[in-house]
Amino acid sequence: MKLKYYIIATIALLIGLCSYAQSSKQKKADSLFNKFSFTEAAQVYHQLIDNNFNADYATRQLADSYALLRNPDSAVVYYKKVVQQESAPIEYYYSYAQALRGIKSYKESRVWLKKFHNAGGKIDQIKFTKDGEFINSIFNAKHRYNSEPVNFNSKFSDFGAYERDGNIYFTSSRNEGVLVKSLYSWDEEPFLDVYVADKSTIAESNVNHKFKLKGDVNSVYHDGPVTISNDGKTLYFSRTNFIKNNLKKDGNGFSNLKIYKALLIDGEWTNIQELPFNDNQYSNGHPALNVDGTKLYFTSDMPGGVGKSDIYYVDINEDGTYGTPQNLGRTINTNKNENFPFINSEGVLFFSSDGHNGLGLLDVFATVLDENKNTIGVINLGYPLNSSKDDFSFFMNNDGVTGYFASNREDGVGSDDIYAFSRVTRLKLEGTIYDAINNTPIPNAFVALFDTEDHEIASFEADENGRYDMNIDRDADYIIHVKQNGFINSANPISSKGIDKTVSSLNADFSMDPVSKPEVIVKDSEKEETIDPKSIELEPIYHSFDSANIRKQDNTELDNMVDLMLNTYPDMTIKIESHSDSRGPASYNMILSNRRAHTTYNYLISKGVDADRILEYKGYGEEKLVNACDGTIRCTEAQHQFNRRTNFVVIKVN
Repeated sequence: MKLKYYIIATIALLIGLCSYAQSSKQKKADSLFNKFSFTEAAQVYHQLIDNNFNADYATRQLADSYALLRNPDSAVVYYKKVVQQESAPIEYYYSYAQALRGIKSYKESRVWLKKFHNAGGKIDQIKFTKDGEFINSIFNAKHRYNSEPVNFNSKFSDFGAYERDGNIYFTSSRNEGVLVKSLYSWDEEPFLDVYVADKSTIAESNVNHKFKLKGDVNSVYHDGPVTISNDGKTLYFSRTNFIKNNLKKDGNGFSNLKIYKALLIDGEWTNIQELPFNDNQYSNGHPALNVDGTKLYFTSDMPGGVGKSDIYYVDINEDGTYGTPQNLGRTINTNKNENFPFINSEGVLFFSSDGHNGLGLLDVFATVLDENKNTIGVINLGYPLNSSKDDFSFFMNNDGVTGYFASNREDGVGSDDIYAFSRVTRLKLEGTIYDAINNTPIPNAFVALFDTEDHEIASFEADENGRYDMNIDRDADYIIHVKQNGFINSANPISSKGIDKTVSSLNADFSMDPVSKPEVIVKDSEKEETIDPKSIELEPIYHSFDSANIRKQDNTELDNMVDLMLNTYPDMTIKIESHSDSRGPASYNMILSNRRAHTTYNYLISKGVDADRILEYKGYGEEKLVNACDGTIRCTEAQHQFNRRTNFVVIKVN
């Protein structure tokens, strides 16, 4: 018997570890999705579905991933599964309708568009027929952002915020504290310089000329924005065509932008060098490095481009030389202006454009990459990152949820202002499941999240230490169901309403009351005294799925029962109670459990037990489950096995 329980305990532990691994996998998938890496995210969502871990949620995310990848054939397959979910939000009706249109299933598309409308959805028929609007609507439904101006903005132009190693680098024309100021004739503001400040103290600082980048980067003309190599030793920056006190101009007498690099020497950026692909006759600016530092992206209006200004890249060779500038092509560049490139940790390019469909002037866009890292489309990042004004110089931290951008929108304090953004993340709900009697953690409890309309959203197991965590939406009410063998089921209301946006996690511990173990009451009819049931060991036997046969491993247990009745307590009378698990129709399970009771009865009789001493043999179907596996949660075969049992109840001992 000890071996049996050891095996069961081991299986439970492995299940817990597997659940933890799947939870980590979901976090990975969501992180990839948030960083616009939809191809890799789709692969992980497939794994979650295959492992039946939060499959409904993973299916929704997978369908959206395929839609964002402009793969309607695959999107249709998974949106069809989504709209069959009881708790699917109605916007998925719209997404399914659009995906159906993508495979030219127009009649079925109209059916689901009507369902979306009847459920309260609003339809813009013109936008519905535009693929770009559909892709953007999916993205903006999945990525909600907060944004607010940083408190170190000035009354002048501030932009190009770039975070690195705890410092914020940015470009500004503030120049406060300088007695003699050079003004740029274009806008009568001081020339731009590069500033840097410690992120932890910048909010309390008066960011003036003392915060200018140390070294030789800043000149008497425009400097910035910047980007820094992975090793932190090389800084690339834009500057007016000025080096070694020499201002150069094109054939029209105008000084263009060029890209320069500086080296970090004794804590200062110096040894300024012009990059070899610059030219006096056109501008190169807004440098940005890719993840591994092998490519430098930039903006240029060089001849032969697609529009007024395009985004290019050059290879940075191992010996420090540079390749030939390559135009990124018409998927990204339009006949207007594309500028301010930035590449996040997943290799996704962000840029500003007034040529793609947007909300106003310059808007921020992101590329969509296929499995080969080829750009197949662009996404407008939507409100509030974009506005009716110019929105540009986007930067995302490696966490994928925070960063900066600049805008000249009306609520700013200067001509251009820096805004910090953070994605409206789902709250993490975490805690520990405790035994209410001795206050010790309960391992591997089942936790299920329901909305207030009793729709299950997610379910999983806590770990072996009773710990659990899950993501929940903000401003929502939930019910948390907690179940475990040997404990009374618990249902607990949880609300995320009114939680400050800076709070990222909520702690909610739950206590469960143990189920009082049913005592086997053994009475002596003459003395009417209760005999300690522990003195008589009556272990249950178990049955295989959909079977009433006696398993070979249970023959020994039944033979012990026969020996007990024939030799130890020759006058003892018993009842036989048989049970099933919850799978299958209840009516069938009642029949099956009666067959199990009858099979057990016949076995005891065949071994010499007097039929008169078995007062009753009866099946109870799935009425008396010993654990939480009632069909509302996902259970393992080992857990269902506990319910497929036959118990022996002692009635009388003389």
